[in-house]
Amino acid sequence: MNSLKTPPAEAQHKGIRLDKYLSACFPDISRSRLHTLIEQGYVEQTNNAGLKIKEGMIFTLTLPDAEEAVPLPQEIPLDILYEDEDIIVVNKPAGMVVHPGAGTKDSTLVNALLAHCKGSLSGIGGVKRPGIVHRIDKETSGILVAAKNDKAHQKLSEQFAVHSIQRTYQAFVWGRMIPLEGKIEGAIGRSTQDRQKMAIVPNGKPAVTHYKTKEIFKDGLASFMEFRLETGRTHQIRVHMSTKKHSLIGDKLYGQTFKSAPSFLRTFPRQALHAFSLGFIHPSNGKELYFETPMPQDMRELYLFLKDLSETAGDF
Repeated sequence: MNSLKTPPAEAQHKGIRLDKYLSACFPDISRSRLHTLIEQGYVEQTNNAGLKIKEGMIFTLTLPDAEEAVPLPQEIPLDILYEDEDIIVVNKPAGMVVHPGAGTKDSTLVNALLAHCKGSLSGIGGVKRPGIVHRIDKETSGILVAAKNDKAHQKLSEQFAVHSIQRTYQAFVWGRMIPLEGKIEGAIGRSTQDRQKMAIVPNGKPAVTHYKTKEIFKDGLASFMEFRLETGRTHQIRVHMSTKKHSLIGDKLYGQTFKSAPSFLRTFPRQALHAFSLGFIHPSNGKELYFETPMPQDMRELYLFLKDLSETAGDF
């Protein structure tokens, strides 16, 4: 909370209403908001907005911390892979934000889950993130698990914390990785050059990505790859691949420009990244659960385009 104090009221202020006087003292706050704050007890001396000012009066106004807006349920279709009284596993489409945040107030996965689950979601994540245990980027498609109660949320969070969750991603990247299979390590944190980006930084959080090349197209123009996450940092795969100079096709934030590549590849509308599989222990019954979901249509079309460019291409 932030407290503001008025100077002593002068003779010229005598007889005017308190809310009007505070409005003159604090012009950045609307009179209607000041009226509400006075009545709710945020002015130390009185809760009477109509109090008449006397010379020499001093008032202290306390501004309450802004509260997070509570997302509203929205009837948005969900591709549900599994559901019971504790958890729900969904296949998120590319273009859907996981939870409300700056610039996105609705039409998120949280809004859809609130409508589908009728309010039965864990509250551990806060009012903006009910049920959300982990997330994937807006333009990344694929599997997510959400918790319907606090116990399930805690148990799943513990598995993420010790990196026992099985997570694999499929992606199309520029070029050919050497070696074709391996591990990328590099601590990830907020970029000091661009606050919208993450980067490998000295004081970042440890991040480990295991990769395997599944197929190479057109003399090394692009590759189809599989990634297994040992950790789960923001933009982890995108950052690690960018540092190796093999950014994801369609990645506008971390991508490279290949002017000689076919237009279809250069203009692919999103990062070609799909959360292909997710495996974990059920938070209540202890059973091992494992889910896979095929690449969405846009990435299938990308694969077929790359395959047509190549003289030979194996199946996957």
